[in-house]
This record gives sequence, C-alpha cells and structure tokens, in this order.
Amino acid sequence: MTTTTAPRSPVQIEPSRMTPADTLRAAGIGLRTRRLRSILSALGIMIGIGAMVAVLGLSESSKSDLLAQLDRLGTNMLQVQAGTGIGLGPGTLPEESVAMASRIGPVDTVASVADVPSARVYKNDLIPEGQTGGLGVGAADTNLLTTLQGSMAAGIFLDEASPDYPVVVLGSVAAERLGIRSLTTPTRVWIGGEWFTVVGIMEPLELSPDLDRSALVTATAAEAYLEEDLVPTTLYVRMDPASVDDVRNVMAATVNPENPDQVEVTRPSDALEAREAAESALTNLFLGLGAVALLVGGVGIANVMVISVLERRGEIGLRRALGATKRHISIQFLGESLLLAGIGGIGGVLLGSAVTAAYAWFQGWGVLIPTIAIVGGIVAALLIGAIAGLYPAMRAARVSPTEALRTL
Repeated sequence: MTTTTAPRSPVQIEPSRMTPADTLRAAGIGLRTRRLRSILSALGIMIGIGAMVAVLGLSESSKSDLLAQLDRLGTNMLQVQAGTGIGLGPGTLPEESVAMASRIGPVDTVASVADVPSARVYKNDLIPEGQTGGLGVGAADTNLLTTLQGSMAAGIFLDEASPDYPVVVLGSVAAERLGIRSLTTPTRVWIGGEWFTVVGIMEPLELSPDLDRSALVTATAAEAYLEEDLVPTTLYVRMDPASVDDVRNVMAATVNPENPDQVEVTRPSDALEAREAAESALTNLFLGLGAVALLVGGVGIANVMVISVLERRGEIGLRRALGATKRHISIQFLGESLLLAGIGGIGGVLLGSAVTAAYAWFQGWGVLIPTIAIVGGIVAALLIGAIAGLYPAMRAARVSPTEALRTL
C-alpha cells in the first residue's frame, strides 16, 4: 500500500520591514559609536540655530522694551528749538514763544528751558574755570519734569515755593560728574560765582538726554543771582495725541511768525523709533551671519556622513546580506543625519534662549522669545539635516553587498 503526500505549498517569506523604532535604533548606531565626531557635528548646527534664536529673541525683547517706553513716555510731545534760518544767522525763540505755543488749541502743557551761557557749575569755588566737565546751566519752568514725564532719583524738583532762592536740580550725568550721589546731607555747588543748594537729582530723561548734563535753576533765580537776561531756547509741548501732526505743522509759524524757518520742531519719540530701525538692520545682519553658521554646520554633517558611509561599508554589506533593502539603508543614514541635526537644533534653541534671557536680564528688559524662533529653529535644523544627509544616504544605498562584504 502506497501513500501519497500532498505537495507542499511554497513558503511565503514576509518582506523585510523597518519600523520607526527600528529606524531610530539604527540611526543611533553611528552616533553612539562615534560620539566625539557626532558632538562636533551637532555643535555646528547648535551654534547656527543658537545665534538665530538669540538674535530674534533679543530683537523682540528690545522692541518690547521700546514699546513700553513709548507707552510710558507718550508720543504726543514736541520739542521746539531755535534753528538757523537761510541767510539769517543763528535763530532765537521770541520771549513770548511760551505764551504763543500755549494758545494752540490741542496743546495741554508747555515747559521751557533757557540756556545760561555765562554760568558754569563746579563742585566748589576752587575748581579752575576751564574744567567744566561738559556741564551746562539752564533756567527751567517748574512744570518741566511733569511735561517730560521724568522722575527724581533724590530730593525734589524746582517748585513754586523756591523760585526766589538759590537752589538747583542736577541732571543724572551732572550729578555723577560732580560726585554727588545722595542728598542725605546739605550739598552746595558753585554756579556763576554764587553758591546754590542742591535740592534734587533727576533720573535719566529718555526724551531729553541733553538735560542729563545740565544744572537747572529757576528763571527768577537765574535773573537774580546770575544776572542773565533769559530767552527760551527749547520748548517741550504736550498735546492731544490725535493732533500731533496738526500742531507740528503750525508750531513754527506760531512761536516765531516773523522767521518760522528759524524754528526746528521735532518729536523726541522719533529718535527712539529710529534707534529701533537701526537695531532692526543689525538684526538682519546677524540673522545672515547665523544662517551662514547654520550652512557651515550642514556642510559639516554632510562631510561626516560621507566619511561614515566609507568607513561602514562592511556594516552596510552585512545588513544587505541579512535582508535589508536599499531603502532601509538610505533611511538609516538619512535618519542619522536628521538625528544629528535635531540634537543640534534643540541644543541651539536652548542656547539661544539662555543667551536672550541673560542679556535681557542684564539690560532690564522683559524676556520675549518668539514662537517662530523656537519652532523655526528646530524645523530649519531638520531641513538642513535632511539636505545634508540625502547624498550620503543615496550613496550608502548603492553600495553592492558582495563588494562591501569583502572589506570585512
């Protein structure tokens, strides 16, 4: 009796598969076995991304601080000064310019400062006359500090109770150069051959930094003790914010109808905005430098990956002999490049954020790191990693298994 056996069906071999976890483990092989090289490669990406994140973070933090300054100080102030007319020589403001400016409808307050050119301020009467330290003397209205929205570091500003007395208020730079840092004890300075008692020290005036180097007295005291006939040299005018442009257009003709071309009308907040514009230009420059550093980091990764392919031909051949496809090999090396770039990108974002926080703290700014800098930094790093690893991955996939195994 014979028995017959049914023919066996051919065994179906499942195609080789590579899960995301397998890809991650395979991509990490080169990083673990060549740690120093991997660190140096990721460092190039880290520096480039860190520079770009820091530049964007510092730019936004600075801009935020500027907007806070403008909100605090306001953009509704005009500064009126005597200019130079065409063929008319040095210009001056008329004595009635304060009253004339106050008559403009939208104007709220007007404060004036008159230079006292014949007087200089010294710490005592033993200082030689030529050693002025670049400090000047001015006669100011009692509402000047309010108009400029300034504040006092010590003492009080000139007030209505002291117009007839020899008292003086020092700007921040003037006080520093005279060596006066506090008013815990009575302090006097020598001005125009007379002793003046220091009653206050101002904080820096952001809208009028020239006054930081001045010693301010009242107009009455200047006329009585310094024997000076005063003519306003600068007006500070506050008005309805909606009417700034209209007031600016009529200001020169109002304060000096005979010679309006001898009047310069500016808005101090424009200088702050111009500073921000200059900083924006520098921001673009530094972004370009960061992009160059990032490109150099990408070239470094590409170089490392090409060398890695040459050094690991035996590994590639063995994997191919065990069933890995060309696609698996290319994914492995592309994944390694992306992993390197990703580590560098994350490290760069952390580095740039730390630099931004440290510098902003030093400057007294609020820390503001835009989301686009964080997300964009990581995405840019991965994009550079993909581009840098594409050619090495394709080259690794083309390696012949038989030729590669001969190198083992």
